[in-house]
Amino acid sequence: MLKVLSVTSIIVAFASLLSAASEVKLERTGQQIDVSLDGQPFTTYYFDSAVAKPYLMPLRTASGVVVTRNFPVGNDVSNGDPKASSFEPHQRPLFFGHGDLDGLDFWQEPVFDHYYDDHGHQAYGHMVLKTVEQAASKVRARFTLNDPNNRIIGEETQSFVFSGDSRTRVVDCEFVLYATAGPLDIGDTKEGTFGVRLAPELSAPHGHMLNSNGAQGEKAIWGKAANWVEYDGVISGKRVGIAVFDSPSSFRHPTTWHARAYGLFSANPFGLREFSGDPNKDGSWSVPEGKSVTFRYRVLILEGDFKPAEIDAAYAKYAGEK
Repeated sequence: MLKVLSVTSIIVAFASLLSAASEVKLERTGQQIDVSLDGQPFTTYYFDSAVAKPYLMPLRTASGVVVTRNFPVGNDVSNGDPKASSFEPHQRPLFFGHGDLDGLDFWQEPVFDHYYDDHGHQAYGHMVLKTVEQAASKVRARFTLNDPNNRIIGEETQSFVFSGDSRTRVVDCEFVLYATAGPLDIGDTKEGTFGVRLAPELSAPHGHMLNSNGAQGEKAIWGKAANWVEYDGVISGKRVGIAVFDSPSSFRHPTTWHARAYGLFSANPFGLREFSGDPNKDGSWSVPEGKSVTFRYRVLILEGDFKPAEIDAAYAKYAGEK
C-alpha cells in the first residue's frame, strides 16, 4: 500500500504537478464539440444519435501526445484490427455505458454485432440526444435511454469540466442515471461502466498499471476496490500517464475496476459477483422511479517525470474538493 502522506507532503507533491492554468475553449460544429486548451486541441465530444452512445475522442497530453486508441470514429473501425483478441470495437476512447440496464446492453453496440460471439441472449440499448449545453469550460448533455424499438427506459446526463496547465490535462466527469419510466434495474456484470480505451503503447507488455493500494498489474487490480488506477508508459519518446480518480461522492466508492492489461480502463461498481466469482454476492442495484444515481470521476493525464506519491497527492486534493 502507498505510504500515507502528511498534509505538508501532499501540498508539496501536488504543487509539483501544477503551473498556470490553461485557457479552455469549446467550439460546437454539428453533433460534436471540440475542446482546446491554450489554443491546442485536447479532445472532442461526439453525441450523434446515429452512434449508440456519446464519447470523447481522443485524449491528449499537454504537448499533444494521444494517449487513447484511434478508433472507432463514429461507427467506423477501419483503423482497427478485427483479428486482435482485444479488438472490442465498442470500447471508445472515453465513454459511459453498462452491459445490463433493464436487461439491455448499453456497453456493446448493435452496429458492431458481427464482431461479437456472445450476444445472442441480449438486446441492445442506445442513447438519443435531448439537449446539450456548453458554458465556459463545461459541457452538459441529456439523453434518453432507448430499447431497440425506441421505448424509453430512463434518462442520463453527462457533464464534463475541462482544465489543465503546461503539464497536465484534466476531465471532471459526472454521469447521472434517472429512473423516469419506472424503476431502472442495473445488473451485476463486468461489462461496464465508465471506460477509457488506451493507446497500445500503454497496454501490456509496454505499459504499467498501478492502483491507490500499491497493487501492480491486471491480476492484482482487476475487480478490486481502489480510489484510483493509473496506467503509464512511453509514447513517441515521451513518458505519459493517465489516472482515473473515483470521487468519494460517487456511487459505491471506492469503486471496483474492470481494468485490463490490454488497455481497457474501466470503473465498474456493479460487477461484484463476476469480479469475485462468488455466487452469493450481488452487485446489482435498482433505482426507484423518480430517483437517480450519480457517478463522478476525474481523469488526470500527465506527461514527464511523475511519481505515485504525486498521483496520490492529486487524488487527496480532488477528494477534498467534494
